[in-house]
Amino acid sequence: MAFNSENNLLQQYQYLIGISRDLASTLDLDSLLSKIVSVAAEMSGAEAASILLLDESSQQLYFQAATNIEVLPAMHGMVIPRDSSLAGWVIKNRTPVIANDVENDRRHYPNVDQETGFATRSLMGIPLMAKDEIIGVLETINKREGGFSQPDQDIITILGAQAAIAIQNTRMFHQSDLIAEMVHELRTPLSSLSAVAGLLARPDLSEDQRIKLVHTLHTEVQRLNSMTTSFLDLARLESGRMVFHKSIFPVQPLIEECLNLYESQAAEHAISTKIDIPPDLPRIEADRDELKQVLLNLISNAVKYNRPGGSILLRTGTNEKELFIAVEDNGSGIPEEEIPHLFEKFFRASGTKKIAPGTGLGLSICAKVIAAHRGRITVTSHPGQGSTFTVYLPLKPAP
Repeated sequence: MAFNSENNLLQQYQYLIGISRDLASTLDLDSLLSKIVSVAAEMSGAEAASILLLDESSQQLYFQAATNIEVLPAMHGMVIPRDSSLAGWVIKNRTPVIANDVENDRRHYPNVDQETGFATRSLMGIPLMAKDEIIGVLETINKREGGFSQPDQDIITILGAQAAIAIQNTRMFHQSDLIAEMVHELRTPLSSLSAVAGLLARPDLSEDQRIKLVHTLHTEVQRLNSMTTSFLDLARLESGRMVFHKSIFPVQPLIEECLNLYESQAAEHAISTKIDIPPDLPRIEADRDELKQVLLNLISNAVKYNRPGGSILLRTGTNEKELFIAVEDNGSGIPEEEIPHLFEKFFRASGTKKIAPGTGLGLSICAKVIAAHRGRITVTSHPGQGSTFTVYLPLKPAP
């Protein structure tokens, strides 16, 4: 539905009521944000729209969604300075702003245009407020006809109010769901710790038995620490609060760095490792630390679930739009019927519990991190022959 000066105001508000119902019923954060920016651009007659969210812990402002983010993936996760940007001004003052000539507005942050190649001429920013708490900014960019006006601001302010509530509701839904799962999963290690503590208190315990119980205690504490860390990472990813610090870097040093960390563990089981990287591999734009954690998880699994005397190959390359990193092993493989469930929270393939302890969250976190980079992970596996996990990341497009 197109909106212009001839639209009846009542029709606009009726349309907005219908949109608000749709937003309230959407519990997937990415889908919700995509709907909000699409509607904002449509209702304001703008070329594009975006949402910047405020991270509670770091207080950083970063792009989380935009109508043109598929074309300009560099925007996703980009941090915007709060003290030298129009969005930062909106956060500080908690009030809308209209800038119909950004080139002559000192508050405009031009680096976004330089990074993405998208030219901003005019901008309207609306604070996203939920229960007196500011959670971000809704921006509409480049009015198609004329400049942004007070009626534009009024209608998008109402949309922003509904959007902020929907975003908070979605976050709370995922957090409550995750808390319930977390409490359930923490019961097992806590029960083990309680049992060990009770046994250690017995006066008739031999020194050999005491040492074994202390070792069990240490193992369960490590497991508990790993589980809580994974829960926190997953909560930040699912709520859209994870801030990615992207940079452009070569992939080969990162792969070598990750593989070196598991060389000794692989050698203990006589597992050989090999890297296959073409010399002309382009640099990639991503959060290096988060990509490192993904690769470490995949390499760790390739070592843990391999066979003695097996092998691991890290292979890279490109297609027309993506750079890929494949982690191949010749271990026990994964049954075909279990492959669709590998990236689900707490799912562990049959037989893995006996081989090595784990939370069942690692691959789920990997998938969400790569998805946040607008990439994907695929799996191919054959029982008795091994598995290949392949990470695909978009190549940085030319401006």
